[in-house]
Amino acid sequence: MKRPKYFYGYNIIASGFGIQALGIGTFIAFGVFFKPLLADFGWSRATLSGAQSMALIVAGFFGVLVGKLNDKLGPRIVMTVAGFFFGLGLILMTGLHSIWQLYLFYGVVTGIGLSAIDIISLSTTARWFVRRRGMMTGLVKVGTGIGQFSIPLVASVLIVAYGWRTSYVIIGAVAMVLLIAIGQLLRRDPARMGLMPDGDSKVQTESLKPAETGFSLQEALRTRQFWTICLVYLAAMFCLLIVMVHIVPHATDIGISSTAAAGVLSAIGAISMGGRFVTGVAIDRIGNRLSMITCFILLILVLLWLHLAKELWMLYLFAVFYGFAHGGVFTAISPIVAEYFGVRAHGALFGIVFFSSMVGGAVGPVVAGHIFDTTGSYTIAFWTCIVVAAFALLLVLSLTKGGLKQES
Repeated sequence: MKRPKYFYGYNIIASGFGIQALGIGTFIAFGVFFKPLLADFGWSRATLSGAQSMALIVAGFFGVLVGKLNDKLGPRIVMTVAGFFFGLGLILMTGLHSIWQLYLFYGVVTGIGLSAIDIISLSTTARWFVRRRGMMTGLVKVGTGIGQFSIPLVASVLIVAYGWRTSYVIIGAVAMVLLIAIGQLLRRDPARMGLMPDGDSKVQTESLKPAETGFSLQEALRTRQFWTICLVYLAAMFCLLIVMVHIVPHATDIGISSTAAAGVLSAIGAISMGGRFVTGVAIDRIGNRLSMITCFILLILVLLWLHLAKELWMLYLFAVFYGFAHGGVFTAISPIVAEYFGVRAHGALFGIVFFSSMVGGAVGPVVAGHIFDTTGSYTIAFWTCIVVAAFALLLVLSLTKGGLKQES
């Protein structure tokens, strides 16, 4: 059938792209603030990692609620509230003087805002696209790479020029305004605008809009596949957040300058853009399962290389291949939920998977920080990542191939 001249779904992709860039990029930039905070307060690395871990736990807990609210109310209202909390938590960091404030401002307030960044953008994308869901999800997640590349560099420059307190005010205010503004472009699903997913079909009236297909929340919770996916992403985030939080301090520990170390983190973000897009296209062609298997094999190999990386060029080579695997793993999370369980309760189901991943992401950096504080090295922490990544690969291999079609 004839397509409309312009499909509103592309606005959804643009909005999701911006939300990912601002939200995830700003959150990842915490690694750039690591050493300035250590210098000013003398807290342990485990203590600082714990604040980011608390933000992830809070984000995961509220993510279940966000997913349900997105299913019922739509994304605009939820994103407005989340954007306010996200920016507010960062702005409050300018008044940081004690550990309880760190955990309240960054761990709780920013964590509440963080809860909507992935769920709103990716769940909405899953509803607007079916045939091209993988590719469009990949495009949205390219925004994450843009944010990971640019915002740590911007934060590093701001810290040098104005100090970390003023930098948090600037970054927080900009993030708050832009997240709220961009979120106003979002619409829950195409049916509410008289459209069909992918923009393929003729315009339908409200009375003819198609019912959403897939499992109910209760039905999905009774399947082995759902809890396997939860465990996969718990293990994945355990590994990935260890790298993203500790790669900058690890690099400076082996003699790399702080600016060059921030460049490694930004390089991961830049390379991950290619990984996100390529994985998105691959998902549409070969499926989520095989795409994820490829990403986890690459992740294990590159973590082994990290043990040998003692010079800057070696860390940049690590960033190239790790960034590709990192981007691919994150891209597959929303499409695999839709592939196995449909979009009927996608927000709520994605919220639970997101919570599982946040638990892994919260525990990983704290474990790595404690290992460093105890041993003075990240060696054991990085070996732990390899073991956990191998476990995740085995879980993916255990998933059946048919997804929604076989189970229903």
